[in-house]
Amino acid sequence: MPAKVIVQNLHKRYDDFEAVRGVSFAIEEGEIFGLLGPNGAGKTTTVECLIGLREPDSGELEVCGLDARRYPRAVKEKIGVALQSTSLQDKITPREALRLFGSFYLRREEPAVLLERFALVEKADAALDTLSGGQRQRLALALAFVNRPELVFLDEPTTGLDPQARRELHGAIAEMKAAGCTVLFTTHYLDEAEALCDRVAIIDQGRMVATGSPRELMARAAVWPTVTLATSRPVARERWASVVGVSDLWMDASGLTVQFRTEQATATLVGVVALLSASGVDLVDLEVKKASLEDVFLNLTRTSATAAKPARVVGEEGHA
Repeated sequence: MPAKVIVQNLHKRYDDFEAVRGVSFAIEEGEIFGLLGPNGAGKTTTVECLIGLREPDSGELEVCGLDARRYPRAVKEKIGVALQSTSLQDKITPREALRLFGSFYLRREEPAVLLERFALVEKADAALDTLSGGQRQRLALALAFVNRPELVFLDEPTTGLDPQARRELHGAIAEMKAAGCTVLFTTHYLDEAEALCDRVAIIDQGRMVATGSPRELMARAAVWPTVTLATSRPVARERWASVVGVSDLWMDASGLTVQFRTEQATATLVGVVALLSASGVDLVDLEVKKASLEDVFLNLTRTSATAAKPARVVGEEGHA
């Protein structure tokens, strides 16, 4: 089955700043694909080139089997988009907005269906300026579905939302996949990318630095597991440091809580048990945490920033 999105060697420059530098990736049908990166990394510029809001300097873009640069209007019939902010008239109602946006497409969904799907029935005829932030974001998602899209682009859809609203949007995104929709979304929240995405691509300073499933990236990461433990009595710092494999040692002021990284978790834990036994100290709590997607992200973007030459950073995301 052909990929839903194919990006090959995409480049985009703003004056003397190259925001996207040879980005390539593909998104398979039915995937939730996350595009991750720091502010100004090139995420939003990449999305805007795909949906026809910006003209790339070079590169090949295929969306839903169409050349997105040659047939932007045809592509727009097949995709839905929710950008970082959606500007609507203050007094327009969700029902009116859905009817208006639907009129732009050959194929459209009935407003009543979308109001029900995105839990907006009670606010269907309320003015936009009376809606909460979460309700406005649900309306933005509903508007992205007015044309029954095959592929949906969500650019940081949960930014600024409270935890409850974020959780509701996570559920909506998961339902999109269950309904057979392909989703590309950008986010700053690594926990939601780890929970929702089938695969992610990490972009930094306009370049791809890693692609794969969250599990694959965490398994490949050069980030050691973190061990956190609590003891009944403090043990001297130098004794902890002598345990095989211990690095980046940290202790709280009481000396009862200790945290460190280790490349050899099993051997290190054996050493910890031996140390506590020899010291007559009880182990009160123990947690071994593998590298998270956030650890991978920070490690890769830090490495990318160190390797790159200093560049003048302009408001790339501001172009978004």
